Amino acid sequence: MAYGKNQRLRFKRRRNGETDYRRRMKMLRGGVARAVVRVTNTQTICQLVNYETTGDTTQVSIDGSTLVEKHGWPIDASRKSIPASYVAGYAMAKAAISAGHNEAILDIGLAASTSGNRVFAALKGMVDAGMEIPHGEDVLPDDDRINGSHIDASIAKVVEAAKKSIEEA
Repeated sequence: MAYGKNQRLRFKRRRNGETDYRRRMKMLRGGVARAVVRVTNTQTICQLVNYETTGDTTQVSIDGSTLVEKHGWPIDASRKSIPASYVAGYAMAKAAISAGHNEAILDIGLAASTSGNRVFAALKGMVDAGMEIPHGEDVLPDDDRINGSHIDASIAKVVEAAKKSIEEA
């Protein structure tokens, strides 16, 4: 077995391009919970995660199936669109605030940080729900895209109904 600097085996998640350990360490040093947003092929997942020495613990988790089951999101509508990401972020923040977590930092993982992205739509939902998350206003998508007017006129009604359902829960 070789022991040289260039022959040392790196962490598996780093080799596969799944984790940026330098960025992760910066987030963990702050001691604040992380608002983790991941967009998969079918849905947006929003979680509030705390770091512990035994491993990360998920405090609150909302995904696309939760939107359909509990908050009245249409089953035939996309669960990873900008409006769905906004509602998922809104629901996660409301659940986190009711559990006693008022602040977090955004963890987008290896997602591209393009302004108006679905990740930032979830961030806008979290901020609108009342969580304190440091961010810049220029990265958030505009209200027309949040309401789904670029998709269909009926999506705006669905977003408002889902927000009302979240408020009542």
